[in-house]
Amino acid sequence: MSVEMVLDRLLVQDEFRRHLTLDHTLPARQARYAGFPDSLDMRLGQALAARGITRLYTHQAEATNLALGGKDLVVVTPTASGKTACYNLPVLQAMLKDPEARALYLFPTKALAQDQLAELHGLVGEMKVDLKTYTYDGDTPVSARQAIRQAGHIVVTNPDMLHTGVLPHHTRWVKLFANLRYVVIDELHAYRGVFGSHLANVLRRLWRVCAFYDSHPVVICCSATIANPKELAERLTGRAMTLVDDNGAPSGPKRLLFYNPPVVNRELGIRRSSTLESQKIAEAFLRGGVQTIVFGRTRLQVEILLSYLQESLVNRLGKTGTIRGYRGGYLPLQRREIEHGLRDGSVRGVVSTNALELGIDIGHLDAAVLCGYPGTIASAWQQIGRAGRRRGAAAAVYVASSSPLDQYLVNHPEYFLGRDPEQGLIDPDNLLILSAHLQAATFELPLSNGEPFGQAPVAELLRILEEDGAVHQAGDTWHWSADAFPAEGVSLRSANADNVVIVDVTRGASVVGEMDQFSAPVFLHEEAIYLHEGLQYHVDRLDWEEKKAYVRPVKVDYYTDANLAVSIKVLETFQSRPPEPLAVHHGEVRVTALPTIFKKIRFHTHENIGSGPISLPEQQLHTTAFWLEIPTDVASQFPRAAMQGGLQGLANVVTQVACLFLMCDVRDLGAYAETRAPHTGTPAVFVYERYPGGVGMSARLFETAGAVMAAAHDLVSQCGCESGCPSCVGPALEVGEEGKAVALRLLELAALVPAPAR
Repeated sequence: MSVEMVLDRLLVQDEFRRHLTLDHTLPARQARYAGFPDSLDMRLGQALAARGITRLYTHQAEATNLALGGKDLVVVTPTASGKTACYNLPVLQAMLKDPEARALYLFPTKALAQDQLAELHGLVGEMKVDLKTYTYDGDTPVSARQAIRQAGHIVVTNPDMLHTGVLPHHTRWVKLFANLRYVVIDELHAYRGVFGSHLANVLRRLWRVCAFYDSHPVVICCSATIANPKELAERLTGRAMTLVDDNGAPSGPKRLLFYNPPVVNRELGIRRSSTLESQKIAEAFLRGGVQTIVFGRTRLQVEILLSYLQESLVNRLGKTGTIRGYRGGYLPLQRREIEHGLRDGSVRGVVSTNALELGIDIGHLDAAVLCGYPGTIASAWQQIGRAGRRRGAAAAVYVASSSPLDQYLVNHPEYFLGRDPEQGLIDPDNLLILSAHLQAATFELPLSNGEPFGQAPVAELLRILEEDGAVHQAGDTWHWSADAFPAEGVSLRSANADNVVIVDVTRGASVVGEMDQFSAPVFLHEEAIYLHEGLQYHVDRLDWEEKKAYVRPVKVDYYTDANLAVSIKVLETFQSRPPEPLAVHHGEVRVTALPTIFKKIRFHTHENIGSGPISLPEQQLHTTAFWLEIPTDVASQFPRAAMQGGLQGLANVVTQVACLFLMCDVRDLGAYAETRAPHTGTPAVFVYERYPGGVGMSARLFETAGAVMAAAHDLVSQCGCESGCPSCVGPALEVGEEGKAVALRLLELAALVPAPAR
């Protein structure tokens, strides 16, 4: 049965059709070709021809010509458009011309690195030349590492390994750095927030080492579609980039449907389970013989969906091996087996986390079902793009959950079909992040006075480090003088080195994760239920002095939420816009938080089923924030209790909707509502970054305040609940009976905030 036939069967069901908010066909796109560059080596052309490639798509030809001409570039085209050729062709051409030439490939995940390595091996094998390609990561055997350092023409690694395993030991990598012609950074959109800010500093260190060995590599970046690919690439690399975004790859027609499960409890705003609805839709495709991928948000959701589908389809499809799961935690050989089964058709369906979202080759699937919003529009398009790699028709169905972000997106499909509002934001000059990499850079090579390293006051930072005994000055040069190995103490995923490590005591004291020091009292206090990759852990003990939380796996029907006594002090205002009719600001703040009690809240119904005290010290966070100030004449229109609930509801919904514009996770932001802010005496709502010093999100929120408030207003006004629910401003129990109405009025005024003058 074809995809079209399965969709026709679904659409004749009134229960399905009535809850669609989008039924849109993305038209087929014809291929646009260009010839091979004249300078391309004959052996490379013959290898491509042996694989059925006799012409390049226009974007591949443009990127190859720019790279061969020495231009740094960023390629932005959809999933399955052949971005790999944009960097493999110039890299292989350089090595055919000069056997001593080297290249460094950076991928955000090991699985993607392995997949790209297989593609490279195939091309090199066709050419029958001696070009050695290797992965160099935490899984690389120690016995193989020396050979890779000496003989690897193309070294495939990840930012973490470059940071701790390559740059600090650059003297062992002389062959690579002295002959480095290309640096490839794939999946650029993954490097945002703290991770991206760290990578920008790792690249600053890389360019210093390259300059020391007198090499000047060309940089090729590839990204999914986001609003600012050129700006993000330039901030990450510190170089002027040429944008290549004219996609020449073909695609078949694709039917895109958005499905919003029906409401089962209007008062609480609870809808039918997105997991069960996704199961039913995936079943329809699989029963029709359509090869299908289902994306879940968490490992737990993936395993639940997988067991439901295998159980319901065992009679139809025979052995359960035709439907497989795919997520982190599966062994590499098992993942390779599943990928191969998808390519040869023996695996008819796969349920995956975002592990299969990136460009791993899994062949040509016909349907994709997205169970919940994956966190960013770029990720959603990546997942949708997993279906329809052939010229034939394909379908993708997005099934929304009850969360505010899901509800906004399912009711505003123009965000998917129009211009992407998401911007990848980083701040490489965050002082905590930069100072950590400044130490690593000084360890790698002495730092001269006046040598640039970002925009921060390097000389002042070095003098502070000298007081701590980490560096010393000799003439005009700074040298590393401490015994410690600085890069090992810096995690690229966190702005603060003093993270709390989460230890599973049931598995030989294995580490399951880590959390920043400011968030830990909220999520890792004793008796908390810590959620990690969809699994539940009970926190038995939090050793605050040692920064360790000891947890054990459990299965319970509730989660915990801590009450925080929060206060915010404005330290400096960077930007302001006057009340028109509400004032907005951006600046530096100090957030003080003391956890007091925690509540046990039942899943789905959100009822309070218990509580307990928390005994932990007060925490302080110096960061940046955006805040909205309500003038006295506006505040006086509402009773004090209603204003408090309205402010809390406003804080809840703005924090959720802001993630659409900031391309971040809701956990990256904190919110605080105050009926009498200390610095003005008027009501205010603060949205602050949960990272010391911030990474640029609050500044972007200040710039887009009007658009964010308008989007939040749309979400709340279109929600069918009476007094607030988890899908808009929060439950009525939290914001009060009048909270939704007050929040709606404040959002109406806030949506009029003008954009800042450029």
